[in-house]
Amino acid sequence: MNFIKTTEQDSNYNNLEKMSISEITHLINKEDQTVPLAVEKALPQIEVLIEQVVDKLKNGGRLLYIGAGTSGRLGILDASECPPTFGVPHELVIGLIAGGDDAIRKAVENAEDSTTQGWEDLKACNISDKDVVVGIAASGTTPYVISTLKKCNDQKIVTGCITCNQGSPLALTAKFPIEVVVGPEFLTGSSRMKAGTAQKLVLNMITTTSMIQLGKVKGNKMIDMQLSNDKLVNRGVKMIMTELNISEAEAAILLSKHKNVRDSITHGRK
Repeated sequence: MNFIKTTEQDSNYNNLEKMSISEITHLINKEDQTVPLAVEKALPQIEVLIEQVVDKLKNGGRLLYIGAGTSGRLGILDASECPPTFGVPHELVIGLIAGGDDAIRKAVENAEDSTTQGWEDLKACNISDKDVVVGIAASGTTPYVISTLKKCNDQKIVTGCITCNQGSPLALTAKFPIEVVVGPEFLTGSSRMKAGTAQKLVLNMITTTSMIQLGKVKGNKMIDMQLSNDKLVNRGVKMIMTELNISEAEAAILLSKHKNVRDSITHGRK
């Protein structure tokens, strides 16, 4: 299969600097509307990877994302949202970025070109064959990510990827690739746009579906969420009121005592 890097192809638009604000925003919005359709086409691949993630998590393993630039930051974002949303340990879903934590805010020169650092970063997390590693790269050509997945394959560690080009080196390396082909960007080569949006949508699917499968959701409620602010405490009280058919005051007392929506509901039924 011939590999065509559509994320780098020239866009359908020209003379952007001559456009009005309204023209620019409408055209960006028009392009953005194609992203969910591209994700829909990749649903079979997404579902297969999620099955692997759920199996590993149910058996004591972890999910690790690894990427560079925007892709790496998106993986870190998704990982960082799992503990407050689902009440899981910070070590269950881990995001790694080329260049380390400094690269979260500022680009680190040549970090994505290393063919050895990714595996070193995984070793620092005590990687094992109980885990699953998902490489994220819009282009599908990032050396930091590809080399790491190759090493994981050698160590019999389950590998997946999220990329936005068909038949990329990364997709050919991952055992369970996800290819969301969004086409050329509105701003040529700016893969933080449609490609980044597509990656975020897929990451949402992976962790949300996995956590539902792990029993971290009841009905459609996040009953294991961390009660880290007043808004979430109020949401927890309402969940308890609904589940137990009790007053707000009674629900608040239960939540204050047990510090957790799930435990409050369990003890409230006794």
